[in-house]
Amino acid sequence: MSTLEQEFLEKIEKHKGIIFKISKMYMDNKDDRDDLFQEITYQVWRAYPGFKGQSEFSTWLYRIALNTAIIFLKSEKKRSFIDNADFSNYRIVQEEYDNEKEEKLSAMYLAIHQLNPIDKAFIFYYLEDFPGREIAEQMGISEGNVRVKMNRAKNKLKDILNSNKY
Repeated sequence: MSTLEQEFLEKIEKHKGIIFKISKMYMDNKDDRDDLFQEITYQVWRAYPGFKGQSEFSTWLYRIALNTAIIFLKSEKKRSFIDNADFSNYRIVQEEYDNEKEEKLSAMYLAIHQLNPIDKAFIFYYLEDFPGREIAEQMGISEGNVRVKMNRAKNKLKDILNSNKY
């Protein structure tokens, strides 16, 4: 295994939670989540040689993962056939949750699935506690616009949760 591959695998292992969360936010079916997880990992691998370290790896990963999720969601063909890469040995280790917490998380994810892809991205940034400046940089909009769009996305999510009595 090359140094580049080893370095990549270490970074992915450290940050796999990001990919898992985005996959869960954008896909409600386990098979689709697994496909999206694999597609994000593949897209990050393809882009990795161009990673210059000018930002944190996690910031760079968020951008690629969210863009991939949005494209994946919009595409009619949801499966990428990868000839030269094998991610089958890469497994996600989920944390154990108590029943009540799991029910609340499930309800939240069900509500998030009802949002449009852009609102999902804003909710993700909110849940990950990203500062407005970083979100603006990632999304290519002003900080003021981030605040407006973030509040709209949170209000939409709150309305969905309230209307479904979650």
